[in-house]
Amino acid sequence: MRIALIDSGIGLLSTAAALREARPDADLVLSMDPDHMPWGPRTAEEIIARALAGARAALADRPDAVVVACNTASVHALEALRAELEPETPVVGTVPAVKPAADRGEPFAIWATPATSGSPYQRDLIRRFANGVPVTPVPCDGLADAVDAADGAAIDEAVARAAARTPAEVRAVVLGCTHYDLVGDRISAALGHRPALFTAAGAVAAQTLRRLGTTARPEAARTGTLRVLASGRPGGLPPAALRYPAGALLAAAPAPTG
Repeated sequence: MRIALIDSGIGLLSTAAALREARPDADLVLSMDPDHMPWGPRTAEEIIARALAGARAALADRPDAVVVACNTASVHALEALRAELEPETPVVGTVPAVKPAADRGEPFAIWATPATSGSPYQRDLIRRFANGVPVTPVPCDGLADAVDAADGAAIDEAVARAAARTPAEVRAVVLGCTHYDLVGDRISAALGHRPALFTAAGAVAAQTLRRLGTTARPEAARTGTLRVLASGRPGGLPPAALRYPAGALLAAAPAPTG
């Protein structure tokens, strides 16, 4: 079983690590786009073009599924990717965990990039799933870029700004950008470990396995390989990726032979 994941940078690490933990025997292809990152500030048309380019590059490895491990790319490019790749290759998107957070019936916040906070997409998620539960959108200026650079000081500054915008009555925080999963411990510490954090990585991994007609087998032999593409070229995990546990986990996998 081979699964490709696409994103501009290392935001895909959390979902890739969740897949590695669920199926240690699965081969993973990480298709990143360092030549054009970040995707967030780009137009919808540019994001669609970059996501399609990343998926097409990964198709040479004949993946059984393609995961859009990026909230922004899922918003703009999921439809175009499915139109081109399905039904031959299932495409799985990333949706912020608004529904499970709202199901608790307590006030919660959604931490997301400035482009996503207040977007029609996020407003629609709140309308569909919050059902009158108080929701606070919190734009996290600079946090995704700081995570991509593994800049600890910049991460802490961005997290502190977002924490200051998060009301004290909030009892859960939805991480609406896959990059934020990588610094969940810093986010929890900044919030005083008060709210529960909701991430999408585990749910996306589970949905991917469902689309492939299989289930998690964490006890399977760790035979899965890892291939990394950098804007379509063979590459390796960027040094910043190794600063995070998810990156270190993935780096332990062998490269495919042949």
